[in-house]
Amino acid sequence: MTIPTEEQAIANASRLLERAEIELTNLPLMERLEGLADSWLNVAHLLRERERT
Repeated sequence: MTIPTEEQAIANASRLLERAEIELTNLPLMERLEGLADSWLNVAHLLRERERT
């Protein structure tokens, strides 16, 4: 498995948030997608920190 780049992690989060917007009538799925997007943003943050050191 390859480590994603910061840009890939942000792109994944963006796709998940776009999908969450479509799921307005399915609150549990929308919340799950937002949680996954948040995880990808955390990965992007960690990758940025890793590049700084």
